[in-house]
Amino acid sequence: MTLAIIATIGGLAVLAWSADKFVLGAASVARYLGMAPLLIGMLVIGFGTSAPELVVSTFAALDGAPELALGNALGSNVVNIGLILGVTAILLPILVHRGVLRKELPVLVAATAFAWLLMLDGTISTADGAVLLLLLVVLVAWSVVSARANRDDNLATEAAAETEPGKLSRRAAWTWLGVGLVLLVVGSRVLVWGAVEIAQTLGWSDLVIGLTVVAIGTSAPELAASLAAVRKGENDLALGNIIGSNLFNTLGVIGVAGVITPITVNSEILIRDMPVLAAMTLMLVVFAWGRLGRGRINRVEGTVLLVVWAAYTTLVLVTAG
Repeated sequence: MTLAIIATIGGLAVLAWSADKFVLGAASVARYLGMAPLLIGMLVIGFGTSAPELVVSTFAALDGAPELALGNALGSNVVNIGLILGVTAILLPILVHRGVLRKELPVLVAATAFAWLLMLDGTISTADGAVLLLLLVVLVAWSVVSARANRDDNLATEAAAETEPGKLSRRAAWTWLGVGLVLLVVGSRVLVWGAVEIAQTLGWSDLVIGLTVVAIGTSAPELAASLAAVRKGENDLALGNIIGSNLFNTLGVIGVAGVITPITVNSEILIRDMPVLAAMTLMLVVFAWGRLGRGRINRVEGTVLLVVWAAYTTLVLVTAG
């Protein structure tokens, strides 16, 4: 088991480091290839930090551990809202733009509800996975078209700043893209192996290890991005990053895993995990809306989110045996 623990910790470390380099390389390569900053922003800044979840869940499904893939996606969403946004709001209250209240948050609520609906029959089938992926494609296309109508789009501005031509040379951009991708794959393979070994030794299910250890580890890029936003005084970007990540996890990560192999949805997911995720998503909406639609997630609300996440994680671990 010692080797499995080392593999899990090492895999998480490699994922956290390589995800950042992969995203930076991919964004810079896309810039050099002439891709519009807005599209780079949607695909890289909005969804790029979910690369660890996607790769880990893909290999988990290929290795015959689809519950680990599902647990990773759901657990990461809970971690994003409870741990990451909670900590971010405690450090610096988060201002919420009206556009987020009108568009992004309602879409996240709808996506979460739809995924839950697909799970009610006890499985995420190949067809279910394909539908989720199709919805993701439609969502990305709609977001790009919608944002083009707004010349002052914050996402495009942030993307332009993050991928400015002088930031990386062409050679460095391609190098980090390749190195980041390879290490993402290697780190994911090592992490999945270690996590499954630990789960089997402790008598935990793949679902539990996915909801806890793997979920926290693969959310490291979101945590790093949110803390960086706080340091820059741009913590409103943290909320957009989390919403984008949760949408990608719900539609893309679960969708890819479901297309690879059908996923059995046990009763624990339906009566414990999905209700908690749905409740935390609704809490986020309520906190973000505030009084009279003046969005601001304050320190007290951040603390509530953090406490709920801690209580949920404790419940999962206590009942794991």
